[in-house]
Amino acid sequence: MKNILVIGSTGQIGSELTKELRKRYGNDHVVAGFIKGAEPQGELKESGPSAEADVTNGEMIADVVKKYHIDSIYNLAALLSVVAERKPQLAWKIGIDGLWNILEVAREQHCAVFTPSSIGSFGPNTPKVMTPQDTIQRPKTIYGVSKVTTELLSDYYHTKYGVDTRSVRFPGLISYVTPPGGGTTDYAVDIYYSAVKGEKFVCPIAEGTLMDMMYMPDALHAAISLMEADPSRLIHRNGFNVASMSFAPETIYQAIKKYKPEFEMVYEVDPLKEAIASSWPDKLDDSCARQEWDWAPKYDLDSMTKDMLEKLAIKLNH
Repeated sequence: MKNILVIGSTGQIGSELTKELRKRYGNDHVVAGFIKGAEPQGELKESGPSAEADVTNGEMIADVVKKYHIDSIYNLAALLSVVAERKPQLAWKIGIDGLWNILEVAREQHCAVFTPSSIGSFGPNTPKVMTPQDTIQRPKTIYGVSKVTTELLSDYYHTKYGVDTRSVRFPGLISYVTPPGGGTTDYAVDIYYSAVKGEKFVCPIAEGTLMDMMYMPDALHAAISLMEADPSRLIHRNGFNVASMSFAPETIYQAIKKYKPEFEMVYEVDPLKEAIASSWPDKLDDSCARQEWDWAPKYDLDSMTKDMLEKLAIKLNH
């Protein structure tokens, strides 16, 4: 990777990924792509180039790629799961029609493309424990349907046109930098904010509902290291399972109480979020990622909890 375009650079993953890529490859070599109304601010704006890059406009993407001599695209444009369920047509327009535009530009301009998939690409018929890399994928949400389509379309462009497409199936992502914005796993971020603020947490996910989660530094590491991986080792390409930790609400609650003994939590289950969460696997088998590109997470629940509480205390001035 020499010149990189991050589409969705002001979003949950993109804002942190853009900064990390600039640290590794140099500020001038990483372009922060944005849409109108979500322009880069602060450090993201000042540390390197930015350009309007709306995935629904293929010509705009092509112009940016040509102008900055882009050879690698991180395509993070998508609606999160709960938002997508409320706006299914928009979710498809951004997630699939937008991806088609990206892949066409990549085919013509010889770019590599990373487009994240998700644990949401699985459904209720998928094996829930140690979910295999290759298994049934019959999701019941438009978010999941679009993610499965993302994997298949990306594979198609690699097989038919030789486009270097790669992706991982992200679990729920936890970060102290960007506030959550409509994902099923957002409770695992919100709970830390409540703990640091000294507030009682109202949990929208039922006790005992297990979900795979990952701390954002590990997610960034997964995306970048896969794109840097030797292609001759890759048997799979689009939709690598990556795993770090799996927990239910009561487990993360107890992990926080270790550092915040006074912390309280009650349950007020959100039917939509719970329905989505319970349809997803409890834990993914990520052995293929470990074998094909040496994937290994650095954080577990305790080390993440300690870091989240410390960083949020500074951020929130508590």
